[in-house]
Amino acid sequence: MTYCMILTTCSTEADAGNLASALVEKKLAACAQIHPVTSVYTWEGEVHKDPEFRLIIKTKSSLYDRVEHFIRENHSYEVPQIVMIPMGKGLSEYLNWIDETTL
Repeated sequence: MTYCMILTTCSTEADAGNLASALVEKKLAACAQIHPVTSVYTWEGEVHKDPEFRLIIKTKSSLYDRVEHFIRENHSYEVPQIVMIPMGKGLSEYLNWIDETTL
């Protein structure tokens, strides 16, 4: 079994909380952490600097496609950040917990 973290950002803490809760409730994620961040990026030819809320979603790599689909269907951004970071290693008890709490 392999595991990963999936990163996305939301414009409001409420949107991030709703997305995180839904992913965990649907057992697509074992955990989703929410962190306030400031993002500087180019969009439609202009540089923007905005507060956002980053989600770090912990799940099994085999669930990536389902998580991506869920985020795309439920996200307010036209092009949301959805990036998978593989977990090379982890505490076996923690990884077992991911197994037990996800599909």
